[in-house]
Amino acid sequence: MNSVDLPDPTPPGRRGPGPGPGPAPGDGPVLAARRHSRQIHVGRVPVGGGAPIPVQTMTTTPTTDIDATLQQIAEATAAGCDIIRLAVPSADDAAALPGIVAKSPIPVIADIHFQPRYVFQAIDAGCAAVRVNPGNIKKFDDKVKEIARAAGAARVPIRIGVNAGSLDPRLLAKHGSATPQALAESALWECSLFEEHGFTDLKIAVKHHDPLTVIAAYRLLAAGCDYPLHLGVTEAGPAFQGSIKSAVAFGVLLAEGIGDTIRVSLSAPPAEQVKAGCHILSSLGLRPRKLEIVSCPGCGRLQVDIHRLAQRVEAAFEGFPLPLRVAVMGCVVNGPGESREADIGVSSGNGKGQIFVRGRVVATVPENRIVERLLEEALKLAEHQSTRSPT
Repeated sequence: MNSVDLPDPTPPGRRGPGPGPGPAPGDGPVLAARRHSRQIHVGRVPVGGGAPIPVQTMTTTPTTDIDATLQQIAEATAAGCDIIRLAVPSADDAAALPGIVAKSPIPVIADIHFQPRYVFQAIDAGCAAVRVNPGNIKKFDDKVKEIARAAGAARVPIRIGVNAGSLDPRLLAKHGSATPQALAESALWECSLFEEHGFTDLKIAVKHHDPLTVIAAYRLLAAGCDYPLHLGVTEAGPAFQGSIKSAVAFGVLLAEGIGDTIRVSLSAPPAEQVKAGCHILSSLGLRPRKLEIVSCPGCGRLQVDIHRLAQRVEAAFEGFPLPLRVAVMGCVVNGPGESREADIGVSSGNGKGQIFVRGRVVATVPENRIVERLLEEALKLAEHQSTRSPT
């Protein structure tokens, strides 16, 4: 196995505002310029080349259970998912792909391990892309030419997905462990095999459970190629821990302009993974925000159970169609100011709450009517916006 030369993984400097998606000029700080990458298309979804960053997830149902899989895809789509990936560990799973692809509202990626023949079945089934793990597929190197020919003819991109837990044994022997250099070298080596056959419709992911290893590995890839990069912290853990680890890694990389699509890997339902990914992107100004609740953490000044109130507001606004920033405050120091800055807000205390709409106090209501009144005002804003929208 030949080695692949890699640059030193030093952090790139801040490059200033760029043309990629983000806050409009004058809206506040912007991220570094998006790294220049070639663009591929996963079905109708462009990836790389400055396109908006899609959020992906993976179904957890048996792929052979077509109805359950389609239901989970629908739930993920409703949560904001752009691309869905399905595990294809058996011939029965491969046989189920055509029925799922035909009815899925978003592009389907087949996730292939161990058997190259399922790659060809996934392409024939109409999958929008195929993920291969070179460390797991038997005789992968010997099948690249055939895979490249089939994928090229069908215009189906290939994702090279390298995981720390299934790294090519040759790289483990060389580097001693799943280091950033080992992960990046594995991915670029496998890309070079496709390049030998003229196939460059590729996307790369190198995943590790440690955010710092992930950051270093993707910096290496960003400096060593122009392929679009799929960001992920693999086996990130339960929802709380995993969301933080993913946000740390993604926040650093995306702030440096690195990353063309993301997946938050949590021990949680796919729709929850999608929500976490969407929140990360919207927090960085890389995706239009939906509902955002601004609420205080609590202190000795409070005269209201702010944690319970924030939870009630969040539940009441679940699925609200209008992107809103809702402030739920109980502090006489910051409450009025935060409420004025939000679309809708409440500053609570002494058993009542001042309701703000777009910076103006519109009512003072008893504490037990705060949630109801906030929702009423939100519905008025939604109705007002709908009447102004062109038909």
